[in-house]
Amino acid sequence: QVQLVESGGGLVQPGGSLRLSCAVPRSIFMVAAIGWYRQAPGKQRDLVASITYGGHTNYADSVKGRFTLSRDHAKNTVYLQMNSMKPEDTAVYYCNAHAGHDYWGQGTQVTVSS
Repeated sequence: QVQLVESGGGLVQPGGSLRLSCAVPRSIFMVAAIGWYRQAPGKQRDLVASITYGGHTNYADSVKGRFTLSRDHAKNTVYLQMNSMKPEDTAVYYCNAHAGHDYWGQGTQVTVSS
């Protein structure tokens, strides 16, 4: 079973920063587009950002200029750097790898609150 291992969630104050990590099995990492989704209580799961193997990124309008997605090919890991965080960023964040099939992480809680 393919496992995506997420880490880095937690509690942060408004205006603060967090970095999420997603470790992907190499066989998947080498071919997949990888993204982060988030789901707030009572809402649907939405795309936050995605990155292709070649490094092309795509961001939701709500996070443009604040979040940065990057790939570390040596570590088979994708990072989501989240800056200037807002209470509306509060959600469970899920890592996704798409390579003909969707693979999901277990989710990590991010809470932005004073």
